[in-house]
Amino acid sequence: MPHPLLKILMVVTSHAALGASGHQTGVWFEELTTPYYVFRDAGAQVDIASIEGGKIPVDPRSIQHSDKDPESVQRFLKDRPAMDDLEHSRKITSVSVDGYDAVFIPGGHGVMWDMPNSTPLQSLILRAWSDGKVVASVCHGPASLTGVHNPDGTAFVKGKKISAFTDSEEEAAGLTKTVPFLLETRLRDEGAIYEKGENFKPFMVRDGRLVTGQNPQSSALVAQEVLSVLTEGKDTK
Repeated sequence: MPHPLLKILMVVTSHAALGASGHQTGVWFEELTTPYYVFRDAGAQVDIASIEGGKIPVDPRSIQHSDKDPESVQRFLKDRPAMDDLEHSRKITSVSVDGYDAVFIPGGHGVMWDMPNSTPLQSLILRAWSDGKVVASVCHGPASLTGVHNPDGTAFVKGKKISAFTDSEEEAAGLTKTVPFLLETRLRDEGAIYEKGENFKPFMVRDGRLVTGQNPQSSALVAQEVLSVLTEGKDTK
């Protein structure tokens, strides 16, 4: 069912260095491309912004430029307007959530460095939430929710059901000593009701207007749930 009046803002990392490892990182491409087309194919308008604006770094491990890439990745690479948005993203400080129905934050390890410390992003998330919009994220993307505090000083994630990349998945990736913090642990420390499924299997949790997924395999589930929440009406609590 098309949703031509829906507008969704995707906010993506601008960080390209995988700590001090000497390797590159950025957004995990499928976590951007799969939701992008779930939304677009439903008739929604999708705009892409990033922390610093300009070209968005893509984690080289998430793209092979071959038929081994996920279908959405192959489609995005051939989509000139989409690729142009990737090359010339808008800077978060120049974006307002006014007029948007949802904010979607893809993951990728780059998120772990530039999103938890982004005051403009934190303000945007709080504004979106207070305005009754859907806030959604997947994999490392929920790192953007850490360090965010409500007007009363409490942690934004406290008491909310949230999923994100697990500590054991980080261990399997061999990056527990590389990332600045372990996301599952940080979310639990801030009072989130953290939920997870099996490692590298699709898992999504919804808590009212907050929708989060555990890993790259969960990106489609999260995007589809965002559309489900939006079809229930903007007054969903």
